[in-house]
Amino acid sequence: MVAKTKYDEIKKFEGDLEQCMKCGFCTFWCPVYQEEWVESSVARGKNMMIRGLLAGDLEYTKEFAARLNKCTLCMACTANCPAKANIPNIIVAARADTVKARGVKFPYNIVYRCVLPRRTLFGNIVRFASWFQGVFLPRTEGTIRHLAMFLSALGKGRNIPQIAPKFLRQIVPVVNRPPAGVETRMKVGYFTGCMTDFVFPELGEHIIDFLTRNGVEVVVPKEQGCCGAPAFLGAGDFDTGRKLADTNIKAFEDVDYIVSDCATCTSSLKDYAKYLADTPERKEAYARFGEKVYDISQFLVDVLKLPASAYRAAPEVKGKKVTWHDPCHLVRHLGIKDQPRQIIKSIPDVEYVEMPNADRCCGMAGTFSVYYYDLSKKIADKKVESIRSTGADIVVSSCPGCEIQLIDSTIRNKLPVKVMHIMELLQ
Repeated sequence: MVAKTKYDEIKKFEGDLEQCMKCGFCTFWCPVYQEEWVESSVARGKNMMIRGLLAGDLEYTKEFAARLNKCTLCMACTANCPAKANIPNIIVAARADTVKARGVKFPYNIVYRCVLPRRTLFGNIVRFASWFQGVFLPRTEGTIRHLAMFLSALGKGRNIPQIAPKFLRQIVPVVNRPPAGVETRMKVGYFTGCMTDFVFPELGEHIIDFLTRNGVEVVVPKEQGCCGAPAFLGAGDFDTGRKLADTNIKAFEDVDYIVSDCATCTSSLKDYAKYLADTPERKEAYARFGEKVYDISQFLVDVLKLPASAYRAAPEVKGKKVTWHDPCHLVRHLGIKDQPRQIIKSIPDVEYVEMPNADRCCGMAGTFSVYYYDLSKKIADKKVESIRSTGADIVVSSCPGCEIQLIDSTIRNKLPVKVMHIMELLQ
């Protein structure tokens, strides 16, 4: 432990730290606190921990780092805070300063710094994992695999989708133009994200087809990489975050808009300027890049402005009852709530039913569900009860991470619903 530690990242958000009134209202809304009833689990407690750090009463110990990581960054605390104290900002910053002091623990340091920034290497490792899945992991339902109990680092017994035999970038061309007879309205970059690229490539193909049929030229740069959320938001590894940010900004230079089908990716791409800008040049480039980034539902409604007639039900969802799960990064980080509901309600032959507590965190939160899978399951079980109460046949979302969590939790709870991305509802 170094004798003197700087708090450069925390200092940038000191205003958020001071905003907290210590009223404890956040305890009613924090998904982690509602399971553990431990003060350090909630925003107020973490606020006091970080204050203690700045005052010199606490140090960057292993226990401090662990308590700091026990947060989904769902922002339910901020949304329901009388003073609107954005403690998640402080938590991300404190994670970054903790990494400066302690480094990133093994094996995540290898994953974040050596694998994530190298897309070809990343793909090769995922390819090996695909072989491993097929040989060692038993199949449960459809293409869902059941992780063996000994794979505790990935979550004991987690049900996960099978890694795709071919990745999206191997299937689709870089430039995808509208079909003959359809006027090109704009040129859009498609940020595929890791999950769509490696696990759900059929979703990516469907999105490209839908956009091109509606007059959008879709560019899928091979140079794009991970959005960086696991590294800079989850682990506080801002150095890796900047490498990934610089790579993605360069990959999407020549497009009008950038569309993402993942709420976490969308939010993370827009957060580059907030967390990672360490020079005036980066700040300007990151901000300009973030302004072009749109969630797919927001893009269809607010930019493309498609009429209701453009939304036709896919054959497999006709006559089905559908409910919607709000990803935390979509509804609270980005403030996108109405657009996906507008799309679903526009689809004929589909019955929409609003889910109670639709914006309740599902407990995925990226690496949070890896570190604390048992806790993550408890949070997810409450979401399952909300889904069950709707009587829906299908639960949809717009975050592949949430989808994996919902697949796992509905299978565990023997709830016979299908989990889909919102774009899969559309023909």
